[in-house]
Amino acid sequence: MPESFREALQDRVLLADGAMGTEIYRRGVFINRCYDELNIGRPDLIEEIHRDYVAAGADLVTTNTYGATRIRLAKHGLEDRMADIIQGGVRLARAAAGPEGFVGGSMGPLPTLIRPAGPLSGGAAQAAYREQAELMLAEGVDVVLLETFRQLSMLEEAIGAVRAVDADVPIVASFAFKPMRHYFVGPSPEEVVARISTLGVDVIGTNCVNGPAVMLDLVERMEAAAGIPLSAMPNAGQPEMVDGRSLYLASPEYMAEYARRFVQSGVRLVGGCCGTTPRMIKEMRSFLASVEPSRRRVTVKSHPGRSLPASLKPVPLPERSRWGGRISEPFSVSVELDAPRGLDPSRPIEGAMLLAKNGVQAVNIADGPRATARMSAISLALRVMEKADIDVIVHYCCRDRNLLGMQMDLLGAHALGVHNILCVTGDPPKMGNYPDATGVFDLDSVSLVGAVNNLNRGVDFGGDPMGDQTNFVIGCGCNPGFEPLPKEIDKFKRKLEAGAEFTFSQPCYDPMLLENFLKKIAGFPRIPFFVGILPLASAKNADFLHNEVPGMQIPEPIRKRMHSASDRSAQRQEGINIAAEALRHARSFEQIAGAYIFPPFGRYSAVLEVLERSENLTTV
Repeated sequence: MPESFREALQDRVLLADGAMGTEIYRRGVFINRCYDELNIGRPDLIEEIHRDYVAAGADLVTTNTYGATRIRLAKHGLEDRMADIIQGGVRLARAAAGPEGFVGGSMGPLPTLIRPAGPLSGGAAQAAYREQAELMLAEGVDVVLLETFRQLSMLEEAIGAVRAVDADVPIVASFAFKPMRHYFVGPSPEEVVARISTLGVDVIGTNCVNGPAVMLDLVERMEAAAGIPLSAMPNAGQPEMVDGRSLYLASPEYMAEYARRFVQSGVRLVGGCCGTTPRMIKEMRSFLASVEPSRRRVTVKSHPGRSLPASLKPVPLPERSRWGGRISEPFSVSVELDAPRGLDPSRPIEGAMLLAKNGVQAVNIADGPRATARMSAISLALRVMEKADIDVIVHYCCRDRNLLGMQMDLLGAHALGVHNILCVTGDPPKMGNYPDATGVFDLDSVSLVGAVNNLNRGVDFGGDPMGDQTNFVIGCGCNPGFEPLPKEIDKFKRKLEAGAEFTFSQPCYDPMLLENFLKKIAGFPRIPFFVGILPLASAKNADFLHNEVPGMQIPEPIRKRMHSASDRSAQRQEGINIAAEALRHARSFEQIAGAYIFPPFGRYSAVLEVLERSENLTTV
């Protein structure tokens, strides 16, 4: 049975489609025509727009019924075609959405305000919305979208009308704010949340009027006051007149970056309003994967007629690999090696040899970090193991392989002696040098941890016995600075339940973030925790990491320290000092088993400087 809109909203961030009106205009229909009537007058055009949004990655298709109330249609002499227009709009959206997509019935504001601000009575407004809702719900929309409302009382009447028709249908209530410098024309975000969140809506949010930057401020204020999911659907910036046409000139990348920021601020339903195109929605889909990769649900069945095996007891950790024995010892250090983009692995091999010579216990090799094409992590691991007496941990991500390929890779790696695996979801292809590559994501990091745990019990990905068992030491990642933090805590807990045996964290520059995360997981099963340390190479590097890398937060005092250094050399030294202080502070936490250090731009000598300075520090 397909999941409901509410189930999907709880499970993942949903991407709505973009503009309908401006897209119709962009495709050659002048504004003197009733756009809602196109559901019956130009159904081919409306369905084409819907399908373009679905092809771009939209989960939610919005019906072309924004103005399909009797009051609005009467201005075009079309009030008697209301039922045909709404029924046609829902059917076109449903045909484009397909069995896995959701259809949202769009209802917009009436052309006149409700008393005392205007001539319309509340009863007349509710009657108009009720008639529209009855037709939509009879056609089977999955959710009702009340969008672009500028009068709070009108939005309340619309909600009441929908609830009078169906007490259980999901409702998204979206207000169009008009900020004027330091105040609002109309109610503030906090006032809207206070009044609307008590009326039984499923999502509260904002759309239209504002571009992404202003809307982000609105969303952050709403998030602080709301106790229900949020939506954000900005305009594509502010329109400009070009050859007599009103055009929105924001780039797809700009819109997509803000979509990612909306989600990091707590938004669960994101899309676009005026000026937003299918190309922008496609970019949003890719950027959203950097905070919550979308993935198809994969079902693996056992072979017919074969019963599920009794799983074997995993081999004790110290017997699986040297790293398995070390992770419980006091403060081990692993340093990330950069795999080459070409054929020559000499630099990371030399780095591993230098680190081993200076007492570093392990190196770890990322698997196409930031979705860049590099030498495979497993191949480089073998070359390092040949040359350096150091433990090697291989990151393995879900982005590039389907279920079959992952099992084959892992069994092959084990046979070659690669036993230390860090399970990660992987950055989406859009972030890398092949942005049009297909991201697979049959599994995510949680389910991959569980699958590797099964291999250690002699059970393959399909639940069948292998006749033997692997000896992987299973790691996972975590991000103490992720927002919203409860979501990251829940995901980390699920990784532990799936069988994770150690964790590497993202770099953490704020001691309070690390301390807070450790407090939140204090009641969970204890596994060795390796705190991420990344020496900043320059002030520019600090700004880039803070603004452009998903999940990274460089506190303002740290960035100020970097900018206050006199030149690039001084900035590099300050970056090492900051990293040494973070490492020294991490040692004070009893839960911390060690450090996971990133060499800045492949400079492995900088890692040794960080380790030396952290030992010499007496205060933090």
